[in-house]
Amino acid sequence: MIRSPGMADLAALRPWLVLLVAMAAASTTADALGMNWGTQATHQLPPKIVVKMLQDNGIKKVKLFDTDEETLSALAGSGIEVMVAIPNVLLDRMTEYDTAKEWVRRNVSRYHFDGGVTIKYVAVGNEPFLAAYNNTFDKVTLPALKNVQNALNEAGLGDTIKTTVPLNADVYFSPQDKPVPSAGRWRADITELMTEMVQFLANNSAPFTVNIYPFISLYLNDDFPVDFAFFDGGPAVTPVVDNGISYTNVFDANFDTLVAALKSVGHGDMPVVVGEVGWPTDGDKHATNANAQRFYAGLMKRLAANAGTPARPNQYIEVYLFGLLDEDIKSVAPGDFERHWGIFKFDGQPKFPLDLTGQGQNAMLVPAQGVDYLSRTWCVINTNAQNMDKLADNINYACTYADCTALGYGSSCGGMDGNGNASYAFNAFFQVQNQKDEACDFQGLAIPTQTDPSTQTCNFTIQIATTSAADHRRAFGAVLVAGLLVLMAHLLLLH
Repeated sequence: MIRSPGMADLAALRPWLVLLVAMAAASTTADALGMNWGTQATHQLPPKIVVKMLQDNGIKKVKLFDTDEETLSALAGSGIEVMVAIPNVLLDRMTEYDTAKEWVRRNVSRYHFDGGVTIKYVAVGNEPFLAAYNNTFDKVTLPALKNVQNALNEAGLGDTIKTTVPLNADVYFSPQDKPVPSAGRWRADITELMTEMVQFLANNSAPFTVNIYPFISLYLNDDFPVDFAFFDGGPAVTPVVDNGISYTNVFDANFDTLVAALKSVGHGDMPVVVGEVGWPTDGDKHATNANAQRFYAGLMKRLAANAGTPARPNQYIEVYLFGLLDEDIKSVAPGDFERHWGIFKFDGQPKFPLDLTGQGQNAMLVPAQGVDYLSRTWCVINTNAQNMDKLADNINYACTYADCTALGYGSSCGGMDGNGNASYAFNAFFQVQNQKDEACDFQGLAIPTQTDPSTQTCNFTIQIATTSAADHRRAFGAVLVAGLLVLMAHLLLLH
Protein backbone atom coordinates (compact mmCIF):
# COMPACT_ATOMS: atom_id res chain seq x y z
CA MET A 1 0.00 0.00 0.00
CA ILE A 2 1.32 3.43 -0.98
CA ARG A 3 0.97 5.97 1.79
CA SER A 4 0.97 9.75 1.55
CA PRO A 5 4.19 11.43 2.71
CA GLY A 6 4.12 12.88 6.19
CA MET A 7 5.84 15.97 7.58
CA ALA A 8 8.89 13.94 8.61
CA ASP A 9 9.24 12.56 5.09
CA LEU A 10 8.99 16.04 3.58
CA ALA A 11 11.59 17.38 5.99
CA ALA A 12 13.96 14.60 4.99
CA LEU A 13 13.33 15.24 1.30
CA ARG A 14 13.63 19.03 1.46
CA PRO A 15 17.44 19.19 0.98
CA TRP A 16 17.15 16.95 -2.06
CA LEU A 17 14.31 19.02 -3.50
CA VAL A 18 16.34 22.21 -3.07
CA LEU A 19 19.28 20.55 -4.81
CA LEU A 20 17.12 19.34 -7.70
CA VAL A 21 15.59 22.79 -8.17
CA ALA A 22 19.06 24.37 -8.16
CA MET A 23 20.32 21.78 -10.65
CA ALA A 24 17.37 22.39 -12.95
CA ALA A 25 17.93 26.15 -12.85
CA ALA A 26 21.65 25.73 -13.49
CA SER A 27 20.99 23.42 -16.40
CA THR A 28 18.55 25.84 -17.99
CA THR A 29 20.94 28.77 -17.76
CA ALA A 30 23.98 26.77 -18.83
CA ASP A 31 22.12 25.50 -21.88
CA ALA A 32 21.46 29.11 -22.96
CA LEU A 33 24.93 30.36 -22.16
CA GLY A 34 27.98 30.30 -24.39
CA MET A 35 31.39 31.90 -24.09
CA ASN A 36 33.65 33.69 -26.58
CA TRP A 37 37.14 32.24 -26.38
CA GLY A 38 39.56 34.77 -27.85
CA THR A 39 43.28 34.06 -28.09
CA GLN A 40 44.93 37.41 -28.86
CA ALA A 41 47.37 37.07 -25.99
CA THR A 42 51.13 36.87 -25.72
CA HIS A 43 50.88 33.97 -23.27
CA GLN A 44 47.91 31.70 -23.85
CA LEU A 45 46.50 29.22 -21.40
CA PRO A 46 46.92 25.70 -22.81
CA PRO A 47 43.66 24.76 -24.59
CA LYS A 48 43.19 21.63 -22.48
CA ILE A 49 43.22 23.76 -19.32
CA VAL A 50 40.68 26.14 -20.85
CA VAL A 51 38.35 23.31 -21.87
CA LYS A 52 38.50 21.86 -18.35
CA MET A 53 37.71 25.32 -16.95
CA LEU A 54 34.67 25.59 -19.26
CA GLN A 55 33.45 22.19 -18.10
CA ASP A 56 34.07 22.97 -14.43
CA ASN A 57 31.84 26.04 -14.79
CA GLY A 58 29.07 24.27 -16.69
CA ILE A 59 29.65 26.17 -19.94
CA LYS A 60 28.27 24.07 -22.77
CA LYS A 61 28.86 26.35 -25.74
CA VAL A 62 31.91 28.18 -27.01
CA LYS A 63 32.50 30.60 -29.87
CA LEU A 64 35.92 30.70 -31.50
CA PHE A 65 37.47 33.20 -33.92
CA ASP A 66 39.35 30.67 -36.04
CA THR A 67 39.87 26.92 -36.41
CA ASP A 68 43.10 26.44 -34.46
CA GLU A 69 43.97 22.75 -34.53
CA GLU A 70 45.22 22.55 -30.93
CA THR A 71 42.06 24.26 -29.66
CA LEU A 72 39.71 22.00 -31.61
CA SER A 73 41.65 18.90 -30.57
CA ALA A 74 41.24 19.92 -26.92
CA LEU A 75 37.47 20.34 -27.48
CA ALA A 76 37.13 16.88 -29.02
CA GLY A 77 35.03 14.60 -26.84
CA SER A 78 34.11 17.41 -24.45
CA GLY A 79 30.48 17.65 -25.59
CA ILE A 80 30.82 21.44 -25.76
CA GLU A 81 28.99 22.94 -28.75
CA VAL A 82 31.36 24.99 -30.89
CA MET A 83 31.06 27.91 -33.29
CA VAL A 84 34.17 27.93 -35.47
CA ALA A 85 35.03 30.96 -37.59
CA ILE A 86 36.45 32.09 -40.90
CA PRO A 87 38.38 35.36 -40.34
CA ASN A 88 37.53 38.36 -42.52
CA VAL A 89 40.87 38.15 -44.31
CA LEU A 90 39.85 34.74 -45.74
CA LEU A 91 36.40 35.76 -46.99
CA ASP A 92 37.69 36.65 -50.45
CA ARG A 93 39.11 33.13 -50.84
CA MET A 94 35.78 31.60 -49.85
CA THR A 95 34.15 33.14 -52.92
CA GLU A 96 35.70 30.20 -54.84
CA TYR A 97 33.47 27.20 -54.21
CA ASP A 98 36.29 24.64 -54.40
CA THR A 99 38.21 26.61 -51.77
CA ALA A 100 35.13 26.69 -49.53
CA LYS A 101 34.71 22.92 -49.97
CA GLU A 102 38.33 22.33 -49.00
CA TRP A 103 37.96 24.62 -45.97
CA VAL A 104 34.92 22.63 -44.80
CA ARG A 105 36.77 19.36 -45.33
CA ARG A 106 39.83 20.47 -43.33
CA ASN A 107 38.10 22.40 -40.56
CA VAL A 108 34.66 20.81 -40.10
CA SER A 109 34.30 17.34 -41.68
CA ARG A 110 37.67 16.34 -40.23
CA TYR A 111 36.32 16.70 -36.69
CA HIS A 112 32.90 15.18 -37.38
CA PHE A 113 33.06 11.73 -35.79
CA ASP A 114 31.94 10.02 -32.59
CA GLY A 115 34.03 11.58 -29.85
CA GLY A 116 35.00 14.47 -32.10
CA VAL A 117 34.12 18.16 -31.95
CA THR A 118 30.46 19.15 -31.69
CA ILE A 119 30.48 21.94 -34.25
CA LYS A 120 27.12 23.72 -34.40
CA TYR A 121 27.86 26.90 -36.35
CA VAL A 122 30.39 28.29 -38.78
CA ALA A 123 30.83 32.06 -38.37
CA VAL A 124 31.58 33.50 -41.80
CA GLY A 125 33.59 36.59 -40.96
CA ASN A 126 33.40 38.75 -37.87
CA GLU A 127 31.39 41.98 -38.08
CA PRO A 128 32.33 42.30 -41.80
CA PHE A 129 29.77 45.07 -42.47
CA LEU A 130 31.09 47.31 -39.71
CA ALA A 131 30.73 50.89 -40.94
CA ALA A 132 34.37 51.59 -40.04
CA TYR A 133 35.49 49.00 -42.63
CA ASN A 134 34.19 51.27 -45.41
CA ASN A 135 32.51 48.42 -47.34
CA THR A 136 35.75 46.41 -47.58
CA PHE A 137 34.00 43.04 -47.16
CA ASP A 138 30.55 43.86 -48.53
CA LYS A 139 31.01 42.13 -51.89
CA VAL A 140 32.63 38.93 -50.60
CA THR A 141 30.72 38.08 -47.41
CA LEU A 142 27.46 36.85 -48.94
CA PRO A 143 29.14 34.74 -51.66
CA ALA A 144 31.38 33.25 -48.97
CA LEU A 145 28.36 32.54 -46.75
CA LYS A 146 26.55 30.78 -49.59
CA ASN A 147 29.56 28.72 -50.63
CA VAL A 148 30.37 27.52 -47.12
CA GLN A 149 26.76 26.57 -46.34
CA ASN A 150 26.42 24.79 -49.70
CA ALA A 151 29.69 22.97 -49.02
CA LEU A 152 28.33 21.87 -45.64
CA ASN A 153 25.14 20.70 -47.36
CA GLU A 154 27.13 18.77 -49.95
CA ALA A 155 29.19 17.13 -47.20
CA GLY A 156 25.96 15.94 -45.55
CA LEU A 157 26.44 18.26 -42.56
CA GLY A 158 24.03 21.06 -43.42
CA ASP A 159 21.16 19.75 -41.32
CA THR A 160 23.10 20.09 -38.08
CA ILE A 161 25.77 22.72 -38.85
CA LYS A 162 24.65 26.17 -39.96
CA THR A 163 26.56 29.16 -41.27
CA THR A 164 25.92 32.59 -39.82
CA VAL A 165 27.55 36.02 -39.94
CA PRO A 166 28.23 37.68 -36.56
CA LEU A 167 27.33 41.32 -37.17
CA ASN A 168 27.83 44.51 -35.24
CA ALA A 169 24.62 46.22 -34.19
CA ASP A 170 25.48 49.14 -36.48
CA VAL A 171 23.90 47.27 -39.41
CA TYR A 172 20.48 48.47 -38.22
CA PHE A 173 19.10 51.63 -36.61
CA SER A 174 16.01 53.64 -35.78
CA PRO A 175 15.57 56.92 -37.70
CA GLN A 176 15.98 60.22 -35.88
CA ASP A 177 12.37 61.19 -36.51
CA LYS A 178 11.18 57.96 -34.85
CA PRO A 179 13.86 56.74 -32.40
CA VAL A 180 12.03 53.66 -31.10
CA PRO A 181 12.71 49.93 -31.54
CA SER A 182 9.63 49.24 -33.67
CA ALA A 183 10.99 51.60 -36.34
CA GLY A 184 14.15 49.53 -36.81
CA ARG A 185 15.53 49.25 -40.32
CA TRP A 186 18.76 48.27 -42.06
CA ARG A 187 21.55 50.76 -42.62
CA ALA A 188 20.91 52.45 -45.96
CA ASP A 189 24.15 51.42 -47.70
CA ILE A 190 23.58 47.70 -47.04
CA THR A 191 19.79 47.37 -47.14
CA GLU A 192 19.76 45.28 -50.31
CA LEU A 193 22.65 43.14 -49.10
CA MET A 194 21.03 42.50 -45.71
CA THR A 195 17.71 41.60 -47.33
CA GLU A 196 19.38 38.98 -49.53
CA MET A 197 21.48 37.62 -46.68
CA VAL A 198 18.52 37.27 -44.33
CA GLN A 199 16.61 35.42 -47.07
CA PHE A 200 19.51 32.98 -47.52
CA LEU A 201 19.77 32.37 -43.78
CA ALA A 202 16.01 31.70 -43.63
CA ASN A 203 16.15 29.29 -46.56
CA ASN A 204 18.79 27.28 -44.71
CA SER A 205 17.16 27.48 -41.25
CA ALA A 206 20.21 29.38 -40.01
CA PRO A 207 20.12 32.07 -37.30
CA PHE A 208 20.92 35.77 -37.46
CA THR A 209 23.87 36.56 -35.18
CA VAL A 210 24.36 39.99 -33.62
CA ASN A 211 26.82 41.49 -31.16
CA ILE A 212 25.22 43.87 -28.64
CA TYR A 213 27.33 46.01 -26.31
CA PRO A 214 25.52 48.25 -23.81
CA PHE A 215 28.94 49.28 -22.49
CA ILE A 216 29.85 50.79 -25.86
CA SER A 217 26.69 52.93 -25.79
CA LEU A 218 27.86 54.33 -22.47
CA TYR A 219 31.49 54.69 -23.56
CA LEU A 220 30.68 56.63 -26.73
CA ASN A 221 28.23 59.08 -25.18
CA ASP A 222 28.88 60.99 -21.96
CA ASP A 223 25.20 61.94 -21.87
CA PHE A 224 24.00 58.34 -22.07
CA PRO A 225 22.01 57.47 -18.91
CA VAL A 226 24.26 55.10 -16.98
CA ASP A 227 21.49 52.96 -15.48
CA PHE A 228 19.98 52.37 -18.94
CA ALA A 229 23.06 50.24 -19.74
CA PHE A 230 22.13 47.75 -17.01
CA PHE A 231 19.14 45.48 -16.38
CA ASP A 232 18.28 46.68 -12.87
CA GLY A 233 17.70 50.41 -13.42
CA GLY A 234 14.03 50.24 -12.41
CA PRO A 235 12.44 53.54 -11.32
CA ALA A 236 15.75 55.38 -11.73
CA VAL A 237 15.56 54.93 -15.49
CA THR A 238 13.47 57.11 -17.77
CA PRO A 239 11.98 54.48 -20.08
CA VAL A 240 11.80 54.66 -23.85
CA VAL A 241 8.10 54.24 -24.66
CA ASP A 242 7.25 52.55 -27.94
CA ASN A 243 3.58 51.92 -28.79
CA GLY A 244 2.77 51.59 -25.10
CA ILE A 245 5.78 49.35 -24.36
CA SER A 246 8.35 50.72 -21.89
CA TYR A 247 12.01 49.90 -22.49
CA THR A 248 14.17 50.24 -19.38
CA ASN A 249 17.50 48.98 -20.74
CA VAL A 250 19.46 49.39 -23.95
CA PHE A 251 19.90 45.64 -24.55
CA ASP A 252 16.16 45.08 -24.99
CA ALA A 253 15.81 48.20 -27.12
CA ASN A 254 18.72 47.19 -29.34
CA PHE A 255 17.55 43.58 -29.73
CA ASP A 256 14.02 44.63 -30.63
CA THR A 257 15.31 47.17 -33.15
CA LEU A 258 16.88 44.19 -34.91
CA VAL A 259 13.61 42.25 -34.68
CA ALA A 260 11.85 45.16 -36.40
CA ALA A 261 14.49 45.25 -39.14
CA LEU A 262 14.04 41.52 -39.70
CA LYS A 263 10.28 41.99 -39.79
CA SER A 264 10.68 44.68 -42.44
CA VAL A 265 12.01 42.05 -44.83
CA GLY A 266 9.47 39.40 -43.94
CA HIS A 267 11.44 37.44 -41.33
CA GLY A 268 10.37 38.85 -37.97
CA ASP A 269 10.42 35.35 -36.49
CA MET A 270 14.00 34.49 -37.50
CA PRO A 271 16.05 32.96 -34.65
CA VAL A 272 18.58 35.45 -33.27
CA VAL A 273 21.83 34.47 -31.59
CA VAL A 274 23.57 37.10 -29.47
CA GLY A 275 27.13 36.37 -30.54
CA GLU A 276 28.79 38.78 -28.11
CA VAL A 277 27.59 40.62 -25.04
CA GLY A 278 29.62 41.61 -22.00
CA TRP A 279 31.28 44.28 -19.89
CA PRO A 280 35.03 45.05 -19.58
CA THR A 281 36.77 45.55 -16.25
CA ASP A 282 39.61 47.98 -16.98
CA GLY A 283 40.79 50.60 -19.45
CA ASP A 284 37.96 53.12 -18.87
CA LYS A 285 36.22 54.85 -15.98
CA HIS A 286 33.09 52.72 -16.53
CA ALA A 287 35.07 49.50 -17.05
CA THR A 288 35.22 48.21 -13.48
CA ASN A 289 34.70 44.91 -11.73
CA ALA A 290 31.71 46.34 -9.89
CA ASN A 291 29.96 47.44 -13.10
CA ALA A 292 30.75 44.16 -14.82
CA GLN A 293 29.36 42.19 -11.88
CA ARG A 294 26.22 44.31 -11.91
CA PHE A 295 25.74 43.85 -15.65
CA TYR A 296 26.27 40.10 -15.64
CA ALA A 297 24.07 39.57 -12.58
CA GLY A 298 21.20 41.25 -14.40
CA LEU A 299 21.87 39.36 -17.62
CA MET A 300 22.09 35.98 -15.88
CA LYS A 301 18.81 36.62 -14.10
CA ARG A 302 17.16 37.42 -17.42
CA LEU A 303 18.51 34.29 -19.08
CA ALA A 304 17.49 32.08 -16.18
CA ALA A 305 13.93 33.38 -16.38
CA ASN A 306 13.77 33.08 -20.20
CA ALA A 307 12.28 36.57 -20.00
CA GLY A 308 13.05 37.44 -23.61
CA THR A 309 12.42 41.01 -24.76
CA PRO A 310 9.21 43.03 -25.26
CA ALA A 311 9.10 42.06 -28.95
CA ARG A 312 9.80 38.41 -28.10
CA PRO A 313 8.58 37.88 -24.54
CA ASN A 314 9.15 34.68 -22.58
CA GLN A 315 11.58 33.33 -25.15
CA TYR A 316 14.91 31.57 -24.87
CA ILE A 317 17.81 33.66 -26.20
CA GLU A 318 21.05 31.95 -27.19
CA VAL A 319 23.82 34.14 -25.80
CA TYR A 320 27.62 34.05 -25.91
CA LEU A 321 29.36 36.18 -23.28
CA PHE A 322 32.33 38.25 -24.35
CA GLY A 323 34.57 37.13 -23.14
CA LEU A 324 36.24 34.31 -21.38
CA LEU A 325 39.79 35.63 -20.83
CA ASP A 326 41.60 38.96 -21.02
CA GLU A 327 43.71 39.35 -24.18
CA ASP A 328 46.77 41.55 -23.90
CA ILE A 329 47.40 42.19 -27.62
CA LYS A 330 43.89 42.96 -28.84
CA SER A 331 43.73 46.16 -30.86
CA VAL A 332 42.98 49.16 -28.67
CA ALA A 333 41.73 51.25 -31.58
CA PRO A 334 38.16 51.19 -30.12
CA GLY A 335 39.50 51.88 -26.61
CA ASP A 336 41.90 50.60 -23.94
CA PHE A 337 39.11 48.46 -22.48
CA GLU A 338 39.43 46.04 -25.43
CA ARG A 339 42.06 44.01 -23.58
CA HIS A 340 39.93 43.55 -20.48
CA TRP A 341 36.68 41.84 -21.53
CA GLY A 342 37.32 38.55 -19.74
CA ILE A 343 35.25 37.34 -16.82
CA PHE A 344 38.53 35.59 -16.03
CA LYS A 345 41.96 37.20 -15.88
CA PHE A 346 44.58 36.23 -18.46
CA ASP A 347 45.56 33.24 -16.30
CA GLY A 348 42.07 31.84 -15.77
CA GLN A 349 41.47 33.31 -12.31
CA PRO A 350 37.96 34.75 -11.80
CA LYS A 351 37.70 38.51 -11.38
CA PHE A 352 34.51 38.74 -9.31
CA PRO A 353 31.66 36.59 -7.98
CA LEU A 354 29.33 35.51 -10.77
CA ASP A 355 26.45 33.07 -10.47
CA LEU A 356 25.88 31.58 -13.91
CA THR A 357 22.60 30.02 -12.76
CA GLY A 358 21.02 33.45 -12.48
CA GLN A 359 19.84 32.72 -8.95
CA GLY A 360 21.70 35.66 -7.45
CA GLN A 361 24.10 33.63 -5.34
CA ASN A 362 27.41 35.25 -4.40
CA ALA A 363 29.38 32.43 -6.00
CA MET A 364 32.86 32.49 -7.47
CA LEU A 365 33.58 30.85 -10.79
CA VAL A 366 35.87 27.81 -10.80
CA PRO A 367 39.40 28.96 -11.69
CA ALA A 368 41.72 27.32 -14.19
CA GLN A 369 43.61 24.39 -12.71
CA GLY A 370 47.25 23.42 -13.22
CA VAL A 371 48.49 26.78 -14.51
CA ASP A 372 52.29 27.17 -14.52
CA TYR A 373 53.77 30.61 -13.93
CA LEU A 374 57.15 32.23 -14.43
CA SER A 375 59.21 32.83 -11.28
CA ARG A 376 58.06 35.38 -8.71
CA THR A 377 60.28 38.09 -10.16
CA TRP A 378 59.22 41.59 -11.18
CA CYS A 379 61.00 44.40 -13.00
CA VAL A 380 60.84 47.88 -11.48
CA ILE A 381 62.45 51.29 -11.88
CA ASN A 382 65.99 51.75 -10.65
CA THR A 383 65.63 54.93 -8.61
CA ASN A 384 69.44 55.23 -8.38
CA ALA A 385 69.85 55.51 -12.15
CA GLN A 386 71.61 58.64 -13.38
CA ASN A 387 69.96 58.93 -16.81
CA MET A 388 66.37 59.74 -15.87
CA ASP A 389 66.16 61.99 -18.93
CA LYS A 390 65.74 58.79 -20.97
CA LEU A 391 62.90 57.47 -18.82
CA ALA A 392 60.01 58.63 -21.04
CA ASP A 393 61.47 57.04 -24.18
CA ASN A 394 62.01 53.74 -22.38
CA ILE A 395 58.48 53.72 -20.96
CA ASN A 396 57.11 54.35 -24.46
CA TYR A 397 59.21 51.48 -25.80
CA ALA A 398 57.97 49.11 -23.10
CA CYS A 399 54.35 50.05 -23.72
CA THR A 400 54.72 49.57 -27.48
CA TYR A 401 55.47 45.88 -26.97
CA ALA A 402 53.48 45.20 -23.80
CA ASP A 403 50.05 46.04 -22.44
CA CYS A 404 49.98 49.28 -20.44
CA THR A 405 46.26 50.00 -20.80
CA ALA A 406 45.74 49.67 -17.04
CA LEU A 407 47.74 52.91 -16.63
CA GLY A 408 45.12 55.05 -18.39
CA TYR A 409 42.88 57.62 -16.76
CA GLY A 410 40.14 55.95 -14.74
CA SER A 411 41.86 52.56 -15.00
CA SER A 412 43.03 50.30 -12.19
CA CYS A 413 46.63 51.59 -12.22
CA GLY A 414 45.86 55.17 -13.23
CA GLY A 415 46.54 56.71 -9.82
CA MET A 416 50.25 55.91 -9.44
CA ASP A 417 53.13 58.37 -9.52
CA GLY A 418 55.80 58.53 -12.23
CA ASN A 419 57.95 55.83 -10.64
CA GLY A 420 54.96 53.55 -10.35
CA ASN A 421 54.05 54.08 -13.99
CA ALA A 422 57.61 53.29 -15.06
CA SER A 423 57.73 50.14 -12.94
CA TYR A 424 54.42 48.93 -14.33
CA ALA A 425 55.57 49.46 -17.91
CA PHE A 426 58.95 47.82 -17.35
CA ASN A 427 57.38 44.82 -15.62
CA ALA A 428 54.77 44.36 -18.34
CA PHE A 429 57.54 44.18 -20.96
CA PHE A 430 59.68 41.93 -18.75
CA GLN A 431 56.84 39.42 -18.36
CA VAL A 432 55.98 39.43 -22.07
CA GLN A 433 59.65 38.63 -22.75
CA ASN A 434 59.49 35.62 -20.37
CA GLN A 435 61.61 37.41 -17.73
CA LYS A 436 64.79 37.37 -19.81
CA ASP A 437 67.61 39.17 -18.03
CA GLU A 438 68.14 41.63 -20.86
CA ALA A 439 64.42 42.54 -20.77
CA CYS A 440 64.87 44.26 -17.41
CA ASP A 441 67.55 46.80 -18.19
CA PHE A 442 66.17 49.77 -20.14
CA GLN A 443 69.55 51.51 -20.30
CA GLY A 444 70.10 50.90 -16.60
CA LEU A 445 66.75 52.37 -15.61
CA ALA A 446 65.29 49.05 -14.39
CA ILE A 447 66.23 46.32 -11.96
CA PRO A 448 64.64 42.93 -11.11
CA THR A 449 63.09 42.36 -7.69
CA GLN A 450 61.46 39.55 -5.75
CA THR A 451 59.30 42.04 -3.82
CA ASP A 452 55.82 42.35 -5.28
CA PRO A 453 55.30 46.01 -6.27
CA SER A 454 51.52 45.63 -6.61
CA THR A 455 49.29 48.14 -4.86
CA GLN A 456 45.80 47.75 -3.43
CA THR A 457 44.25 48.62 -6.79
CA CYS A 458 47.03 47.87 -9.29
CA ASN A 459 48.24 44.34 -9.97
CA PHE A 460 51.73 43.81 -11.35
CA THR A 461 51.37 40.48 -13.15
CA ILE A 462 53.53 37.41 -13.24
CA GLN A 463 52.99 35.83 -16.64
CA ILE A 464 52.04 32.28 -17.52
CA ALA A 465 55.03 30.07 -18.28
CA THR A 466 55.35 29.06 -21.93
CA THR A 467 55.89 25.34 -22.11
CA SER A 468 56.79 24.52 -25.70
CA ALA A 469 58.54 25.82 -28.78
CA ALA A 470 55.12 26.44 -30.30
CA ASP A 471 54.19 28.62 -27.32
CA HIS A 472 57.40 30.62 -27.71
CA ARG A 473 56.73 31.13 -31.42
CA ARG A 474 53.17 32.29 -30.71
CA ALA A 475 54.37 34.69 -28.01
CA PHE A 476 57.06 36.15 -30.28
CA GLY A 477 54.62 36.49 -33.15
CA ALA A 478 52.03 38.10 -30.89
CA VAL A 479 54.49 40.70 -29.61
CA LEU A 480 55.61 41.43 -33.18
CA VAL A 481 52.00 41.90 -34.29
CA ALA A 482 51.34 44.21 -31.35
CA GLY A 483 54.31 46.36 -32.32
CA LEU A 484 53.17 46.50 -35.94
CA LEU A 485 49.66 47.53 -34.86
CA VAL A 486 51.08 50.40 -32.83
CA LEU A 487 53.26 51.46 -35.77
CA MET A 488 50.28 51.34 -38.14
CA ALA A 489 48.22 53.43 -35.72
CA HIS A 490 50.95 56.09 -35.61
CA LEU A 491 51.19 56.12 -39.42
CA LEU A 492 47.42 56.54 -39.70
CA LEU A 493 47.53 59.47 -37.30
CA LEU A 494 50.22 61.12 -39.42
CA HIS A 495 47.85 61.06 -42.38
